[in-house]
Amino acid sequence: MADPAPPPTESLVRLARAHGVAPEFQEFNGGPKQVSAATLVGVLGALGVDASTPERVEVALRDAEDAPWRRVLPPVVVVRRSQGAQVPVHVTHGDAVRAWIEVDGVEGRGRRAAKGDAGRVDLEQADVVVEPRTVDGREVGRATFVVPADLPLGWHLLRTSGPSGEGTAPLAVTPDRLDLPAALADRSVWGLMVQLYSVRSRASWGAGDLRDLADLAWLSGREAGAQFVLVNPLHAAEPVAPMTPSPYLPTTRRFVNPLYLRVEDVHEAGYLGSADRALVDWSAEQALALDTDDGPIDRDVVWTAKKAALDVVFAVPRSAARQSAFAEFRRREGRGLEDFALWCALVERDGPPPWPADLRDPAAPGALRARADLADRVEFYCWLQWLADEQLATAQRTAHEAGMSVGVMHDLAVGVHPSGADVWALGPVLARGASVGAPPDMYNQQGQDWSQPPWHPAELERVAYRPYRDLLRTVLRHAGAVRIDHIIGLFRLWWIPRGNSAADGTYVRYDHDAMIGILALEAHRAGAVVIGEDLGNVEPWVRDYLSDRGVLGTSILWFEKDAEGRPLPPEDYRRLALSSVTTHDLPPTAGYLAEEHVALRERLGLLTEPVADVRRAARTEREAMLTALRERGLLGDDPTEREVVEALHRWIRRTPSALVGVSLADAVGERRAQNQPGTDNEYPNWRVPLADGAGRLVLLDDLFGSARFRSLAAALAEG
Repeated sequence: MADPAPPPTESLVRLARAHGVAPEFQEFNGGPKQVSAATLVGVLGALGVDASTPERVEVALRDAEDAPWRRVLPPVVVVRRSQGAQVPVHVTHGDAVRAWIEVDGVEGRGRRAAKGDAGRVDLEQADVVVEPRTVDGREVGRATFVVPADLPLGWHLLRTSGPSGEGTAPLAVTPDRLDLPAALADRSVWGLMVQLYSVRSRASWGAGDLRDLADLAWLSGREAGAQFVLVNPLHAAEPVAPMTPSPYLPTTRRFVNPLYLRVEDVHEAGYLGSADRALVDWSAEQALALDTDDGPIDRDVVWTAKKAALDVVFAVPRSAARQSAFAEFRRREGRGLEDFALWCALVERDGPPPWPADLRDPAAPGALRARADLADRVEFYCWLQWLADEQLATAQRTAHEAGMSVGVMHDLAVGVHPSGADVWALGPVLARGASVGAPPDMYNQQGQDWSQPPWHPAELERVAYRPYRDLLRTVLRHAGAVRIDHIIGLFRLWWIPRGNSAADGTYVRYDHDAMIGILALEAHRAGAVVIGEDLGNVEPWVRDYLSDRGVLGTSILWFEKDAEGRPLPPEDYRRLALSSVTTHDLPPTAGYLAEEHVALRERLGLLTEPVADVRRAARTEREAMLTALRERGLLGDDPTEREVVEALHRWIRRTPSALVGVSLADAVGERRAQNQPGTDNEYPNWRVPLADGAGRLVLLDDLFGSARFRSLAAALAEG
């Protein structure tokens, strides 16, 4: 038997803690787990810290201790509005220094601070004595200045001046908490949760699109009283086949997958000549036939047809006003859009990465040449994003016109594809030497590796969180709410060094005050509600912290238990929550009741316990829930499947939760899961079209005539 690996040294542990790397953590069974020295060295290496020898550990420790003293100001300062902050300023010891804020406040959506708020605020120095420190042969002193409370919300500039030189740092003043909008202040509302690609109409091109989203919002608002539509992440995938099916593994989180465009809704499509119209119609004919195909959704066929049609429409001259609007969109989105469009053009020309060294990033020589050589294709991919922005705006406007108080709720994935546009364009802000995942737990004893490179905490701070701010602003631009997948990732992420198994990782902490504060600021500006997916292994204080900041949590009926393990009574659910019966990682409710989740995992070889034990546990869980429903008078003695599904939704509708989500799959009796965690091609994840319990396709055109849909909507209206 091999000798156990030696434990990390005290110096290595100190170095890990200095960089936010956990040298130990609590396992899912509650016991402590010490992280191996090799894992700590690997994670530190992914952070750019060489800890390969004891001597280099000592050098890195001194560097970590000296680093703040080498800067006049921190890279960025993020404060809560009511609290202010104390900011360290480093100058040559004995030098005088002044500090002030150049205020540029934004209190709401696009509105500048009230007159009198803008201008300069001189800062007072606090009476804080800190001993000087010798750094790089220079004696450095620290002065502490007080950022006052109640500055205008927004991004400002902190400045210093003195004999040692000048310093600047962005200053973000963030809301203490996000308040629920007036429409939700004293009531609970319900809405639909949909996988948009699966919701097809007879005018779709084989996958649900943004016109289908607008129509679904209108009909569910007007016909059923829904107040929001939660859609899967709409982030961009690859611009050429094969396209990754999972909406949670995009190439970028900032921009939209043009797969969701409705070609006929593009303004210039109305001005096609007869020959060009025939080309578009020919592309449409191939794709429209897929709307009534009950097989897995084929994104590659859909996008190939749409891209060919959009190429034709792109060649139509734009009016002066339309061209001006497009140019303004490009200016507003700036370098981020141009780099993403260049990446798409390069993938189209050269295939997906890896690429030669002269294409390693947007500033590489080959990329600079390609920016000119492929200018027309770069413009094309920018144009697609402009169209998506227009159609998203139409969907949100339509939702509000239908009477929805929230409207479209977007979903923000936790990370991006390791060979995607963000990894190429964002440089060291994403750590290339590690991937994100989850430690071993009772459901997956090997741990999970999601392949996604994590944010680099120090690099993200160094650039004042600019990429994070940019993606939030884009996602929130046409949103009434946003769901943050795996929101614990704004506090800590499970890092797996390259080459390690998923179990051989550890947690890396982020500045959650800054991450949540910036999220709250951008949501405040957009007037949007924020929901955090806080399921699974979440430290209890995190939920309290999020609640204090006005961020809603997530509650799933099957996971909510009281202290004795019984179904949690509706009245005991959280007020600040999006509560639902099911989630996209479980089968729809009809399938869950029929133990489809057990049968599927058995069929795919995913069970780690005897199937009889798993079935017994599933039946015990179901019977406990049915008993609770009967005790509340929500269910009779011999109910049909439909009656049980409706009773479960009446249960969740009786909670005080501000938002109640209803899976569209539940509304039509679908049994098949959209996603089976732990699988890739073994199951058609994220490719299952909307169908009823018998497997018959349900198109958007027929949805609101469905007796089952109307019956469930009536049950929800009772709440």
